[in-house]
Amino acid sequence: MFWQDDIDPAHEPHKVLIRRGDFVDQARGGRVVPYKIYYPSAHGLAHLPVIIWSHGLGGGRDGAAFLARFIASYGYVVVHPQHHGTDTSLWEGQPGHPWDVIRKAVIPRRTTIDRFLDIPFVLDCLPGLAEDQPEVGAHMDLQRAGMAGHSFGALTAQVMAGQAFPDEQEQLVRFYEDRFRAGILYSFVPMAHLTAAPPDDLFGPMTWPLLFMTGTQDSSPLKDFDYTYRMPVYDYCGAAEKSLLVLEDGDHMVFAGSRGKLADHPKRKTHETIIKIISLAFWDYYLKGDETARVWLYDGGCAAWLGSEAQWTADIGA
Repeated sequence: MFWQDDIDPAHEPHKVLIRRGDFVDQARGGRVVPYKIYYPSAHGLAHLPVIIWSHGLGGGRDGAAFLARFIASYGYVVVHPQHHGTDTSLWEGQPGHPWDVIRKAVIPRRTTIDRFLDIPFVLDCLPGLAEDQPEVGAHMDLQRAGMAGHSFGALTAQVMAGQAFPDEQEQLVRFYEDRFRAGILYSFVPMAHLTAAPPDDLFGPMTWPLLFMTGTQDSSPLKDFDYTYRMPVYDYCGAAEKSLLVLEDGDHMVFAGSRGKLADHPKRKTHETIIKIISLAFWDYYLKGDETARVWLYDGGCAAWLGSEAQWTADIGA
């Protein structure tokens, strides 16, 4: 039993439309930030929460479409920016498999920081887009915004949530974005490969309500570590409300909606259903104030529904 009788992971209640375009940041030398926006087409839907999704290394604005379409169909505007320098430009036109090319890529620290700066820039651009394109903008309520991301995109969301990050001089800096109310981190990223700073210094300042998702096969496609290496991000996160989903047999790419070099997974449909449903419940509570979603998430309904398919942990204070 879901928190609402009409929530169906196989059904999209509203037709979803898509708008593509580019934002251009003149303050950063004309940096182009392509975007893809998913929004419901139903008449009468307005003032809908906005979710920013950040893709992983080598990905782009078309990633995780299975999740974006589902969330948008239940009354959200989902914005996928694309981060030049850590996107498909790493491998497009290069010989060999994209993953092999990506593994050899060296990402300058400046490029990573530019990725982080894309997020507040996109937030700054959305009011203008809403005015210029009212058929999209009429839906958006930027006072109720959330952020999500996968892998490198999860790291981007972690930084927006308050996590410290070493700059080009190896000094810890912060890019906290207070325009977001909550966030979801799919395949969240530990920082031990970049800094020796204590984890409580790194992750303690993350203050949004956060949902962390990983899987027991969520090893890094680039480094030799398993999913347990990710756990300090959750353990030391200072958010007053945080929860953790660990998919049984879930791997790294299930959250992105593509397989890369991974073989097809027998649990893919099951995992995608779980990802969609729990993500929607989280957003419905934290961005729409749906009390039934909160009860389902934190008072036993979610854990009972998952059964043996996943581990569910919630730490939401008193």
